[in-house]
Amino acid sequence: MSEPPRLHRLQDWLRTLGEPRIHRAESVFVVGLGRFGGALAQRLVSLDVEVMAVDVSQELVDYWSERLTDVRLADSTNPAVLRQLGAAEFDAAVVAIGSSLEASILSTSALADLGVPNIWAKAVTDEHGKILERVGAHHVVYPERQAGERVAQVVTGQVLDYFPLDDGFVLVELATPSRYSGIVLSDSDIRKRFGVTVVCVKPSGEPFTYATADTVLTEGDLLVIAGTVGDVERFTSDSS
Repeated sequence: MSEPPRLHRLQDWLRTLGEPRIHRAESVFVVGLGRFGGALAQRLVSLDVEVMAVDVSQELVDYWSERLTDVRLADSTNPAVLRQLGAAEFDAAVVAIGSSLEASILSTSALADLGVPNIWAKAVTDEHGKILERVGAHHVVYPERQAGERVAQVVTGQVLDYFPLDDGFVLVELATPSRYSGIVLSDSDIRKRFGVTVVCVKPSGEPFTYATADTVLTEGDLLVIAGTVGDVERFTSDSS
């Protein structure tokens, strides 16, 4: 897709509400330039964030040097190297290594020892994630698992897009079920019956707008709902 996901700005906004203690990072130190790390670094640059990216692969460094502003060939498991690169001066760091658990853990530990205030680390298993948390990661993400969950939801045809916001809590985009067409949101009992909240509505041919108690649901409109995984699944199953 050439355009960003329709829910991208809303997802970012909800994250800022859910985690007010985390301030916007103006600079990010990225460790690992595989598919996840490279895509992440490139996106950060497009958001006008200062990025330094490092990898031990000369091939990857050469490739990304043409696409990113600051790419270094460096061993991120060596605290002295990270200190020399000024990793501690960055607002946040992302350890995007997935091919070597040892390098992932040692890099995370080294960044924590340097005092990097906001460390995100990619994990491939639950055990890996627990170790990353123990050695200093503030946030652990599971890109493959999250992507799989999202595709599984979308491929069934019940939802149009699916974003996990936190453990067990999701944001979902779907078409307004026909059974709710013509009903005022306050009279729909969606929240009472299923425990989900209609966050916003996109009438056909119009932009998204915040949902209110007076919003009239219309078949063909797009809805964005938020709730626990179980509640959202109950709602989509009942509405299909």
